[in-house]
Order: sequence, then C-alpha cells, then structure tokens
Amino acid sequence: MGYHENKSCIEACLACAAVCNHCASSCTQEQDVNMMARCIDLDMQCAAICYAAAQLMSLGSDKAPEICRICADICEACAEECSRHDNDHCRECANLCKQCANECRKM
Repeated sequence: MGYHENKSCIEACLACAAVCNHCASSCTQEQDVNMMARCIDLDMQCAAICYAAAQLMSLGSDKAPEICRICADICEACAEECSRHDNDHCRECANLCKQCANECRKM
C-alpha cells in the first residue's frame, strides 16, 4: 500500500506536523515559557514522527503500520498536554493531534 491507499492518513499526519510546529513556535512566545516546556517538547516529537509516518506511507513501506502506531501514541500524548493550556494554538494542535491519532489507529 502506498500513497493513494493511505492518502487520508498521510494528509492527517502532514497537517498535524505543520500545526505542531506552529504550536511549538507559538509556545515560545507565551509569557511563562518554562510552563510550556513539555508542550514544546511534545510538539517537536509529534511533528517529527508525523513527517516520518507520512514519508513511510508514501513510500509504501511495510513498516508504515508500526510507525503509525507509535505516531498515534505520541499524537495522543501531545493532544493531552496541549489540552492543558488555554490558548488558541494549543487547542488547534490538540484537535489535529486527536484526528491524526484516529487516522493512524486505522492503519
């Protein structure tokens, strides 16, 4: 299975990665950056695994289902952390992380 068969999951991963990068960057602008450290860390981890999952799915790798399970776990952790913060970028990130985790769990 390659790009066409995994298109919705690939798109969810790429969208999630982009929003996680945005969230991490936005978190550095918050008044108490130290309070946002865990959020920033998970945002960066989530973006990295989402890009990797999208790439492996696009390539039709037989490891794609395995990486997608890991991706879903990290997306869920990121969504949980982002849900703890009351700002627009974290809310948006939490929502897309949940959507991505759901898509990855279907793999």
